Amino acid sequence: MSTVETTVVVFGAYGHTGRFVVAELAARGFVPLPSGRSADKLAAAFPGLDTRAASVDDPASLDRALAGAAAVINCAGPFAVTAGPVLEAALRAGIPYVDVAAEIEANLDTFARHADRAREAGIAVVPAMAFYGGLGDLLVTAAMDDWTAADEVHVAYGLSSWHPTAGTREAGAVSRERRGGKRIRYAGGKIEYRDDALPTLDWDFPEPLGTRPVLGEFSMADIVTVPSHLPVREVRTYMTTNAAADLSTSDSAPPADGPSDQTFVVDVLVRYGGDERRVSVSGQDIYAVSAPLAVEAVQRILNGQTRAVGVASAGKMFDAPDFLDALSGVLKSAGR
Repeated sequence: MSTVETTVVVFGAYGHTGRFVVAELAARGFVPLPSGRSADKLAAAFPGLDTRAASVDDPASLDRALAGAAAVINCAGPFAVTAGPVLEAALRAGIPYVDVAAEIEANLDTFARHADRAREAGIAVVPAMAFYGGLGDLLVTAAMDDWTAADEVHVAYGLSSWHPTAGTREAGAVSRERRGGKRIRYAGGKIEYRDDALPTLDWDFPEPLGTRPVLGEFSMADIVTVPSHLPVREVRTYMTTNAAADLSTSDSAPPADGPSDQTFVVDVLVRYGGDERRVSVSGQDIYAVSAPLAVEAVQRILNGQTRAVGVASAGKMFDAPDFLDALSGVLKSAGR
């Protein structure tokens, strides 16, 4: 395989998640090509690599950044600002696009605005290929197995803590502004916006986490990815109250460089008729684990291990059980 065929642009490379993605690409034998707005920050963060400065406000700079690359991974939030321009540049370059967007509105935009062009061009586009959105979608798809539909999908996030990055906070602020301060959920087969408070309840996580209080309808990107390809009338996501409090506290410390000691459990429950199926995984550091998720996606796309063309979520684009098995080194089955 030539260098061109293994060169993957990482836009937003000097951000927290971007650094993990660059390292994961290098570890797998790819040639990472860091990109972002600041040439100085790129040079300081990646002294041994070729870098290309580019801005979403300058399409020509994005074209130069993607020239000759095999794929691009967008790690630069807020994705409401970056996803459209970087994806358009990928379509012009004729290369696959993957992002790690957790923003619900940005992911809705990707499906609504780019599906036709990406399908016509025969280019794979996978939004939300990260801890939020991608992982939940893979787990739900694997749990459903031979079911062709489900009545309810529940995805519960048990985080030991959450030290959000500045990018996470900024993305959340953009999302809140776009929905006018309302909260969002997926019920009755559609997106709904509500003014009432989030319900609090207990969720029975696998041991050793056990029963923990969670915020119900704490909606994440799963409410976009799952119903994008699975006929379900209700998708609910939940967050442990301690992690939600960390996110809402303005003075909580951002994550330090490198993998943190944060741990997580993602518990998925699917119901259909009178039956239910459940699958759970555990791991460490929600930002760090997004890197193998995104890079595994790119590797499979470039190897032709895909099941769809155009814009598709992880569960539709890939063989979900096989994908999860490939990441068994960072995602452990959390049995009951």
